[in-house]
Amino acid sequence: MATTAADLLTELREAGRRDQRPQTHYRGGAAVLGVRMGSLFEIAKRYSALPRPEIESLLDEAEYESRLAAFCVMDFSVRGRVGDDLRHERFELYLRRHDRIDSWDMVDRAAPRVVGEYLAARPRDPLFELAASTDPLRRRTAMTAPLGFLRRGDDDARADLYRLAAALMGDPDPVVGKPVGIALRHVGAVDPDGLVAFLDANHERMPRPMLRQAREKLLPGPAGRRAEPERTNRVGGRSTHPPTRCRFRPAPGQAMPDRSAFVFPATRPGGRASR
Repeated sequence: MATTAADLLTELREAGRRDQRPQTHYRGGAAVLGVRMGSLFEIAKRYSALPRPEIESLLDEAEYESRLAAFCVMDFSVRGRVGDDLRHERFELYLRRHDRIDSWDMVDRAAPRVVGEYLAARPRDPLFELAASTDPLRRRTAMTAPLGFLRRGDDDARADLYRLAAALMGDPDPVVGKPVGIALRHVGAVDPDGLVAFLDANHERMPRPMLRQAREKLLPGPAGRRAEPERTNRVGGRSTHPPTRCRFRPAPGQAMPDRSAFVFPATRPGGRASR
């Protein structure tokens, strides 16, 4: 059975089609092999028993997919019933080699199980240290890892998630802002009352897309509506929002265009436009 990093790399390079799959989602500066993500995950899963030195060899590789495979191996190796020694080893390896992460998907693939599940019943100080980092990908780890302890952690663990979200909700980098909304959306499925209280206290500071994402799993009803911000802000009895404009409003002196000249989308039963 193949158990070395060299064997894994051979499979990756044989599966690569750089001209067909240029990996346009990857924003780092390294070369790509052009491996389909499904194939990469299948290959990495077969090597989930790789020892730490072999994973470190993968992390030393320059290509994007080689390093992504290393984080996939870490993720697969801690699934199911795994001893604490291995979980600690993978947790320590992830944090120590975080400098080899240069893409958001490396974080998303490994942080929840490798970091979050390990910290479910342990002090979560490492997440707050990551949240204070100048590296946006480390801050993304801080906000993505809690997905691993949402259902396994206790009330204190969820409280730490809210603290991390409050610290990072105003982060100007989208690589950090988006996982804040994702984490809040998931916590709404297990702690809806806590999420509503959090949104009531913080919705004015949250970007609108993040707020909408956070509310996705809240059930309709009074509790969910409490987290809905006011749509208008009136000062002196007058709305501060600009008036709604007609889509075909003509310029001064110009006649309304003939509606038959426009192509309107087909409508579904009930009058809703189809996409």
